[in-house]
Amino acid sequence: MESLGKLIFFCGKMGAGKTTQSKLIAANQRAVRISEDEWLAAHYPNQIQSFEDYIKFSTLIKPFIKSHVQSLLTVGVDVVMDFPANTVRQRSWFSSLCSEVQCAHELYYLDVPDEVCLVQIGKRRVEQPERAHFDTEEVFHHVTQCFEEPTDDEGLNIVRV
Repeated sequence: MESLGKLIFFCGKMGAGKTTQSKLIAANQRAVRISEDEWLAAHYPNQIQSFEDYIKFSTLIKPFIKSHVQSLLTVGVDVVMDFPANTVRQRSWFSSLCSEVQCAHELYYLDVPDEVCLVQIGKRRVEQPERAHFDTEEVFHHVTQCFEEPTDDEGLNIVRV
């Protein structure tokens, strides 16, 4: 009997370090890392100018990403998804992805104070100037209004970082 891969995904406010953590875990576990930012930039170059644009294009790629990830998981490949799981709805999507193929999962919750997130966003603006229009304190506060801390009753395997 063939073993399934494990899905690893992340919850944390903007600037909490989800991308950095995803790269470390993928390297340490020799897993395939799939980055939403990279997929969006490749498929919709220069089209994401607002949070609403992000929501629109993120929604468009999800069906393809889901089938791709499930294909990898069913052949035993561990997958690290650098996609936000910051709301109950987003985490529900990850849960369905796992339950449909009956694979294991881990949700890494990066519980980082707002002040630290804002400092890291400031650094990212300097290191990645192409993101400067999106990586602002104003966008952070707007996005943080939507953030929902994961709870045990969601039925997820939560790893607090």
